[in-house]
Amino acid sequence: MTATQSSPLPEAFETGAVSHVGRVRSQNEDAFVARPEFGVWAVADGMGGHENGAIASGTLAAAIDAIGPAASAADLLARLEAAVLKANAELRALIRGRRGVAMGSTLVALLVFERHFACVWSGDSRIYLLRDGRMSQVSRDHTEVQDMIDSGVMTQDEAKRSPRRHVITRAIGVADTPELDLDSGELGEGDVFLLCSDGLTGHVADAEIEVAIRDTGAQAACEALLSLVLERGASDNVTIVVVRRQNGGGNGGGDDGGATRWLPNARAARRSGS
Repeated sequence: MTATQSSPLPEAFETGAVSHVGRVRSQNEDAFVARPEFGVWAVADGMGGHENGAIASGTLAAAIDAIGPAASAADLLARLEAAVLKANAELRALIRGRRGVAMGSTLVALLVFERHFACVWSGDSRIYLLRDGRMSQVSRDHTEVQDMIDSGVMTQDEAKRSPRRHVITRAIGVADTPELDLDSGELGEGDVFLLCSDGLTGHVADAEIEVAIRDTGAQAACEALLSLVLERGASDNVTIVVVRRQNGGGNGGGDDGGATRWLPNARAARRSGS
């Protein structure tokens, strides 16, 4: 089964999305949110097997989908945090009621208010940004192998072959207090964001993702990438959301002045330090 969603605000953002069960799994444990009218897009990849994974990602997606309109960028971020805390509490209660059954979900979310954007994530679902012809991974995987790469114990090539490459170190629902990472900055003309579960990156290289989203419409890019995954076996569920900012677009168009305090743009700092 394939689910798609298109943006109701084409003058600001062009949104495409697709979610597919893949060729091996019997149930789709991924979920996504595309609410451009609120400046919110998200992908959740459930864990726990079969019904439990679908419940976890569905619970998280439902909470985020109900965020509603925000008054400022700070309010939008606070609404997302409240939604995550709500979903986390619901999942913890379910886990206790099912005698400690394993259940949880990754999360990657894009928030946009006026000229600002923020990327929030937990787990190994990813968000990429294509800007000025160059694509970069904004999120950092919360996985055992990424920790070993960062500490110099393992190379990227070794990580791709490691039997523990899918072992994640953070997720929503696995602890009473969820841990989230945040990166933020200002929107650029023609920015393109791609959010995905690891069902995409397990089969498609970053360079191929960049080619697909560079000069293609948002929905067409999603469908082209899904086709690649299916051609290569689709061993997992796959969910892709592409958000393309139209030139001059925004979901407010103004300046919220000093009312918003964003964390330093870690993505830009990483680039300047490289």
